[in-house]
Amino acid sequence: METDPTALPRSVVLALWLATDGAAPGVVVRSVQGDDEPHGVVGLPGRVDDEADAGLRDLVGTWLDGPREVCALLPAPGDLGGVPAEVSAGATDAGECVVVTTPAGSWAAVPAVTAFGSALEPGHLVAWQVRPVPAWSTHVVGTLGSLADAERELRTSLVTATDALDALDVARWRDDASDAIERLRGGSTDAWPVPALDGRRARVLQLATRLLAIVGLATVDEGGAVNLWQSDQRATALREVERTARHALSAATYGTVR
Repeated sequence: METDPTALPRSVVLALWLATDGAAPGVVVRSVQGDDEPHGVVGLPGRVDDEADAGLRDLVGTWLDGPREVCALLPAPGDLGGVPAEVSAGATDAGECVVVTTPAGSWAAVPAVTAFGSALEPGHLVAWQVRPVPAWSTHVVGTLGSLADAERELRTSLVTATDALDALDVARWRDDASDAIERLRGGSTDAWPVPALDGRRARVLQLATRLLAIVGLATVDEGGAVNLWQSDQRATALREVERTARHALSAATYGTVR
């Protein structure tokens, strides 16, 4: 089964819901889990025994109860994007995490994902690893910048990425690339399992996911295809596009509930 290249990471979905005032725990859990098996949690805040069974609903209920500050972070090797050092290795391996601050302290939650099943019937086991971390807000906001800044940078990057994809002539060596490129250029985000979003936040999320998918198309090396990511002079530009998109996606999830 082909995965949707513009699907949102689990951490992004969770952060968007946690930043929504009045969100119902059941709705949040269903949105984050999707078709996964029920998510587990290790290190639930306030629980003495870290190994005791806990589910995502327990974690969501803990963090929805009261004021909070939240953000999803999408690190990559060489670019932690504000991820606290205490969870940097796991978050980089996963490519994502959620950081949360409440009156009781600050935490980071990293999803450990194990795939099972077949291409026709895929499945995923997810366990969120939760650890206390130092206050993260100032560093993260300084690293990511404002939502307005993110939107401006994304629009410039979209031109760069689209031009690079056309110049790389991906369709020449991938039979499915032409259709994929058209879907990315005009894709809809109506099916995203997220709360209602303001216009700018929705635009940034859509542009950022589209950019990441475009870069993904340009970096795939299938069989006899030339590894264009390694050899083409546009590699550096595309890496910067990817970094911009990841940071913008994170910036779009930052929020506070008072």
